[in-house]
Parts: sequence; C-alpha cells; structure tokens
Amino acid sequence: MSTLPVYPWRLAPEGVATFRQLRARGLRPGGQDVAAQLERPRRRGGPLLAYLYRVDRAKPVRPMTPAKQAALARANAARRVCPECRRDAGYRIPPSLGMCTPCAFPDTSAAA
Repeated sequence: MSTLPVYPWRLAPEGVATFRQLRARGLRPGGQDVAAQLERPRRRGGPLLAYLYRVDRAKPVRPMTPAKQAALARANAARRVCPECRRDAGYRIPPSLGMCTPCAFPDTSAAA
C-alpha cells in the first residue's frame, strides 16, 4: 500500500490541482487516482484536507448536451414549486422549510 504525499497549505508543487482548480481551467480528473493531499491546519479538530490531481492527466469537461440542459431546467423548476400551495415561489424552496415562506409563516394578523 502506497501512501500519498502530503503538502502544507499553499505549498503544493506545480502540476497538481484541486478539483475546483481543475474545474476553473475547464478540466476534470477523468478517472485518475488522487496524486497527493493538501493539509490546511485549523485551531480545533484535525486539519482540512484537499485532494490533488495531476493536471497533465486531466481531461476536458464534457459539454452540456441539450437533453442534460433540459433535465437540469426541469429539476430547478421543480425545486421552486411549493408542495402546499402548488405555486411557483420565484426562488428555490429551502429544504429546512419544505414549503414557500407564506405557507411556512402564515400571517396571523390578517385572519383576526
């Protein structure tokens, strides 16, 4: 079993990048194994870890197909519909509430 090289925060060598750094360059790991680890110390608990991938083995991000774009639009639209009143809330309904704000917090002064 081989161990991964561990680098301190901001001292990773050239040629490796985190997932987000790859994505910002329009790349993806492409099935490659993790090449190294980055550790960021914190005051409480263990250090934060970030996995590093080799940039030269990364592949370009797959383009968005029309079918994927349509499915994503339908999924986002479904997250805007309130299950209580069945109206489009105009925003993504928070999972903590499970319904739109007017349904979650009805105005009690209007009923009196």
